[in-house]
Amino acid sequence: MSETTRQPLQGVSSTTKWAVGGLFLEALAQRDFDQMGGCFNPEATMRALLPYGPDEFQGPAKIVDAFRLWFGGAQGFEVLDGTVGDVGDRLHVSWRLRLNPPPTGNEGWHVIEQQAYLRAAERIDVLDLLCSGFMLDGQR
Repeated sequence: MSETTRQPLQGVSSTTKWAVGGLFLEALAQRDFDQMGGCFNPEATMRALLPYGPDEFQGPAKIVDAFRLWFGGAQGFEVLDGTVGDVGDRLHVSWRLRLNPPPTGNEGWHVIEQQAYLRAAERIDVLDLLCSGFMLDGQR
């Protein structure tokens, strides 16, 4: 079997995958980075396509540090939207956030949307992330 034609994980239901996706999303919404770290297997990887280009993070601590950098320092933080679903054998989790100030050093409220595709069972093995970047929020 080639790397691109994975079979669904045997014995892992959508409910199980959705549970870890929901836990991850809840940890993000609460900015509970300890809880977030518990969502990942010890050898987890996050590959991210960010505004400055691709990046990769190995292990729960490095993955969580990235989310802490992006969202942990904001004084104002609102969850605008969040979803969990399936795309084939992958779990899809997405979120849209409004925060102030963003880690970019800019002033004012900004909106960011991220799409994540996860390979997961009871915990996340791989998280592939696509990021919109921090966009000035014209609604505020």
